[in-house]
Amino acid sequence: MQALTRIFPVLLVLTAQAAVAVDLADPLATEALLPLRQAPALAARVGAAPCADALPETPLTAQEAVDLALCRHPQTRELWANARAQAAQLGVARAAWLPTLDARASTARNFNEDSRTNSSSAALDFSWLLFDAGRRSAAEDNARQLLEVALATRDASVQTLFLAALQGYYGAQAAQAAVQATVDSETAARASLEAAELRYKVGVATPADRLQAQTALAQARLARQRAAGEARNALGGLANALGFPAQTPLQLAPPAEIGETATFRDEVEALIGRAVDRRPDLKAAEAQVRAAAAAVDAARAQGRPTLGLSAGPDWQRLAGTTTHGGSIGLTLNVPLFSGFDTTYRVRAAEAQQEARVAQRDRLRNQVSLDVWQAYQNLATATETLQTTRDLLASAEQADRVARGRYRAGVGNLLDLLNAQSALADARVQRIRAELDWNIYRATLAQAMGALDETLLRAAEEKR
Repeated sequence: MQALTRIFPVLLVLTAQAAVAVDLADPLATEALLPLRQAPALAARVGAAPCADALPETPLTAQEAVDLALCRHPQTRELWANARAQAAQLGVARAAWLPTLDARASTARNFNEDSRTNSSSAALDFSWLLFDAGRRSAAEDNARQLLEVALATRDASVQTLFLAALQGYYGAQAAQAAVQATVDSETAARASLEAAELRYKVGVATPADRLQAQTALAQARLARQRAAGEARNALGGLANALGFPAQTPLQLAPPAEIGETATFRDEVEALIGRAVDRRPDLKAAEAQVRAAAAAVDAARAQGRPTLGLSAGPDWQRLAGTTTHGGSIGLTLNVPLFSGFDTTYRVRAAEAQQEARVAQRDRLRNQVSLDVWQAYQNLATATETLQTTRDLLASAEQADRVARGRYRAGVGNLLDLLNAQSALADARVQRIRAELDWNIYRATLAQAMGALDETLLRAAEEKR
């Protein structure tokens, strides 16, 4: 037992020194790699800053809506946990470079018909793999690339959530604007009915005019009721996307004005080039290719020699006799034949690498298509903005002229109702154009891998 009293204090000293030198929860500092690759779309909030428990007291802005959606969505917690898990796998790969130290102790009572004896033993086993033909290097490289995959996948998923939150927010804003547009149309239809009734009373209008005005008012009221229902549904969907019950009352900030010069003039070829460099899902695919290449190296290294060092003291007491000893040595292992296991492991790893390369190339083509389509949609939406601005201005002018002529007794009701219908349609077209422009602008940013709070900060500054 004297040897045990000498051995275990040594282990305690070594453990204490290690605890002082490193953090025992993460001794190889793998999680320190995670903050270096924060997701661009407010992902610093994911797994870091605490989430808001309630809606802000002021009207909800788009940036606040996105922040709440990212922070409260279960998928963001899942993505962060996956990244941490892969960082831990990198720690496992790095741990293979370090030596191992094991302590063994045992005691037994031996007996037979003639005698009974006690035996005790203790030992320290130190082992260190000195050479493995690149297996550990390949395994660490594979784990590092898979961590890049996890981080890039997190970035891509967060941008998808970002875009979904924006679509919900802008959709709710547009639904509320549509309600106001139908309210304005109903007010105009009521005024037309009052004018028609007045003219009917003085004998300058027919009963058909009054009935047509009543029909127009009923249609306007129906449109307002439907728009209000769609707005309530849109707000419920937005509340759900933000992690709140659908019945949670939401007050949205007024939409920012889109200026006359809201254009996007960058060349599409340059946009595609930037997207190839920035898209997180393409970065994940590139990392998958590198991880597959490291897996090929690891598979090849399995069939190569290894050299290890082992050493350690031991102590034994048997039948009153105590012995002390120890050993130190090198072990060379040369695989000669493994039933072609290594051959087929390498073939499988090479085939997996080819598949990853094909996936990367397919995704690169998809990136160019995403940017091309998003660019064309935004260009069309930008042109539509100006067209609907002109359309709304002319419809408002036509409505004013028709109302003036009808009140002056020189116009007919049909012209007035047509002008009001055209104005209502122009208002809807304008709201839809503004919604499309906001959505397509965010979609292009997401297609380029550049969807972040900068897009929203510029809109907030215009308000």
